[in-house]
Amino acid sequence: MSNQDISLMAHLMRRAGFGAPLEELEARAAKGYDATVEELLDPESQPPMERDIMMRYKTEWLSQAGLEGQQEEWAFRMINTKRPLQEKIALFWHGVFVTGHAKCEYPRQQMMELDMFRTVGLGSFHELLMGLSKDPAMVFYLDNCMSHKGAINENWGRELLELFSLGVGMDGDFNYSEDDVKEAARAFTGWTVTNSVPRYPYGKYEAKFMFDPRDHDAEEKTFLGETGNFNGEDIVDIIVKQPATARFIARHLYNFFVADEPQVPAWKDTPPRDAEAIKQLEDEYFRSNYNIRSMLRLLFNSDFFKSDQARFAKVKSPAEVVVGTLHLLGDFKFPKRGIFEVALGCRYMGQDLLNPPSVEGWHTGEEWIDSGSLVERVNFVADQVSDIEQPGVRAMVDALLDRTAELDPLSVIDGCLELLGHVRLHEKNKEHLAGEIRSMLDQRSGLVAGSPEERLSAEKTVLHTMKMIGSSREYQFS
Repeated sequence: MSNQDISLMAHLMRRAGFGAPLEELEARAAKGYDATVEELLDPESQPPMERDIMMRYKTEWLSQAGLEGQQEEWAFRMINTKRPLQEKIALFWHGVFVTGHAKCEYPRQQMMELDMFRTVGLGSFHELLMGLSKDPAMVFYLDNCMSHKGAINENWGRELLELFSLGVGMDGDFNYSEDDVKEAARAFTGWTVTNSVPRYPYGKYEAKFMFDPRDHDAEEKTFLGETGNFNGEDIVDIIVKQPATARFIARHLYNFFVADEPQVPAWKDTPPRDAEAIKQLEDEYFRSNYNIRSMLRLLFNSDFFKSDQARFAKVKSPAEVVVGTLHLLGDFKFPKRGIFEVALGCRYMGQDLLNPPSVEGWHTGEEWIDSGSLVERVNFVADQVSDIEQPGVRAMVDALLDRTAELDPLSVIDGCLELLGHVRLHEKNKEHLAGEIRSMLDQRSGLVAGSPEERLSAEKTVLHTMKMIGSSREYQFS
């Protein structure tokens, strides 16, 4: 097993999950890249979360908890999951199929929506879009429960086309018309939710999806050039077979898993950064009958994903920064005190999970970074990776210092980069950090870890090195 094999595995685990400690990377590399991809694509082959243990520590996660309780639960799941791609795909679809706590009838309904993403998010896009159309959180969020025969509400019909499937346009042309929006809205009349049980005296009970045929517009409709007495199922059937849908999903997958694309509103007039890669994903969309798992299999095994150019070509989202760092360090194996602050870390960096700023979700790439969020990101990582009380940090320091009795500054840096998930540093930054280490060692050429005093001094040097790497620009990229 070569260092290149481990580096490629680290790249895969950053994108298909939330990173991995060195020992996991070595174990996966020994198993093989292809086998690891197949394991990730088959999450049911891995053990699920032990929810009974989770709820024993945090009973409010199973109750009518508000936003913060739901954020805690999801952060804990992402940190500890044995099914990394399952949680990553839930995060992906949450950024595309947006609902928000700011307009949510019942907080648990968003968690039920995430469960749907976990269950069908790697399967047929047709099934996923049908599930979304009947999802109580989405029906309420986009007002389809307020859309009636003879008095349509266009919110769901519009966002279904603009943000969830076709996109506004492709190659400079529009993908749908205003009439298509109205006809889609007509087709989905009667798709509503049951009345929920009032909050008092027994607490809030979630609403369920229901179809009311009395409120459904069963008259003829013309949608995307096809005519018939369409209902919601027919609209989804028509949408999934459009070339624009294949392009839309392909660009989203590329943007999330490979490299940052321009923001979604620009896609009508801005071609993909890698047109050939997008074409391969489009073709697989149709070849596999709209299967997301097949598209990701092609993506993870492609040259454009494995290439050196794709590595560290994405700005980490706040969730990736927080979850990836804590997963690496091995803390919060149980939902202990402090998980609340961890969940809020994403919010302070600009990603308030389950509560996006609008139905458009979050802008990604460099737009994750501004002066305020950058300070939060850097401080969070630096504080975590330099805390010797963290079990993962202690393990990393010991692993590095136990390798040899004497290490030169560059070896310390390379060792820390490896232990932090095969991170890269630009040579200029590496040289600057090496100079800092030499100064800490009072111009000594080596780092000696012999006596207890020398060991303590060496630990401080390694912790400083890890802190500086965690504070670097490069650590903010995946």
